Amino acid sequence: MAEQELTWRGAVARWDRQLFDAVARRHWPGADRVLPRLGRAANHGVLWGAAATGIAVFGSARARKAAVRGAASLALASATINTVGKWSVRRRRPLLDGVPAVRRAAVQPWTTSFPSGHSASAFAFTAGLALESPGWAAVVAPVAASVAFSRVYTGVHYPSDVLAGAAWGVAAGLVVRRLARGAEQARVVPGDERPAAGAPALPDGDGLTVVVNTGSGTAAAAGLDVLRERLPKAELVECAGPELADALEAAASRATVLGVCGGDGTINAAAAAALRAGVPLAVFPGGTLNHFALDLGLAGTEDTCRAVADGHAVHVGVGRFTPGPDGGRPGYFLNNFSIGAYPELLGHRLRWAPRIGGGPAALLAAWRVVRAQRPVRLRLAGRPRSVWLLFAGNGTYQGTGPTPRRRDNLGEGLLDLRLVLGGGRPGPRMLAAAFAGPLSRSPVHVATRLRSLRIGDIPQGTPLAYDGEYAQAPPALVLEELPDALTVYRPR
Repeated sequence: MAEQELTWRGAVARWDRQLFDAVARRHWPGADRVLPRLGRAANHGVLWGAAATGIAVFGSARARKAAVRGAASLALASATINTVGKWSVRRRRPLLDGVPAVRRAAVQPWTTSFPSGHSASAFAFTAGLALESPGWAAVVAPVAASVAFSRVYTGVHYPSDVLAGAAWGVAAGLVVRRLARGAEQARVVPGDERPAAGAPALPDGDGLTVVVNTGSGTAAAAGLDVLRERLPKAELVECAGPELADALEAAASRATVLGVCGGDGTINAAAAAALRAGVPLAVFPGGTLNHFALDLGLAGTEDTCRAVADGHAVHVGVGRFTPGPDGGRPGYFLNNFSIGAYPELLGHRLRWAPRIGGGPAALLAAWRVVRAQRPVRLRLAGRPRSVWLLFAGNGTYQGTGPTPRRRDNLGEGLLDLRLVLGGGRPGPRMLAAAFAGPLSRSPVHVATRLRSLRIGDIPQGTPLAYDGEYAQAPPALVLEELPDALTVYRPR
């Protein structure tokens, strides 16, 4: 057995050296200038820190979450590989015979060779992104692979060092995802919403009609098995796309309780149908983003099934925007409403994503907004204002500046209004506003809470966004909070 192990180790070492020498002999045009610099940029995680910052500033809420996951994965990989990893094997660095001098590092690393810390950091950051935002990971992955290859190209690592480091990084990303999911489950805490007396208890689901958005992905499909088992008499209507709105209206008109399985956009449409029909709503989280469900205290399908069976529900507030002065059909938001930079970014991303993918589309959209966006000039409560962003939350969001996090009470009955005022460039103004207090007035940021707000003189073609949906704003509208407007099931 010992002889076989020595033979196996010798074969791996020979393969390692042969591949290392082959890379040293091979010349790639332009690589001598690019790859060594790329490797140096990744020293101490600087390259990935800059990438995480850019994604967090210019990306969506999901992109910001992915950037945090990537940074946490990198931190875990770096901490473990430079302690347990490096000192458990103690492999010497490769001899530089045959590596052209132009490629070599000015100062050779002093740590042991196995595994590659640069590769671990690169793939940990990419894995953290991929598990939350595959589009952004697709943008970063070629850079990560190039950093890993540069370690062999510049002569500081054997190929097996790089492969082991990459595997270590991916493992770190998986560990962080598991820890993050546990933390998310722990933070799903019911708020102080007022209990809704009289919500019907449906122990077997009889009287419940659940509209399932089949376009929401695997999360919705996984929840259906639990729903069928716990509420076997519930009616399930599966649809997607343009049919969804009609299916929700039809289900709300005939059901005792309207159920919905999907993400925030689908839940928004279901809430509007439930409000018009005057029926309670049962939310089964099944989308990529489930901000409303998490803020309400629903961790998954099991929670909603238990609440429906027990007949336990709460009253929540709903935000409404109504075109004026001629009127028109109102729109509703359960999470937030915005005018300005974010709707512009969302519109560009939705237009480009089908052609180039979500991650690249978000990056190009952020660049377009920073370069070409102009502040929106409108009238707020009768006063002229120039704003980069108008954000109105359905209930008070925790956290500073214009960036929403989570809410502790969906029954508060107030709009959380935040303005990033015009002047300068949008990027610096957004960053400056992010450091302002949650209820502050500064040269760049205004935050307050109110019941209603009139918005007038909105320029033609100005976009608005609500719960992740995109539309064109009317010339004038009224934002208002409807306290206790919707009854939603939630376990005790």
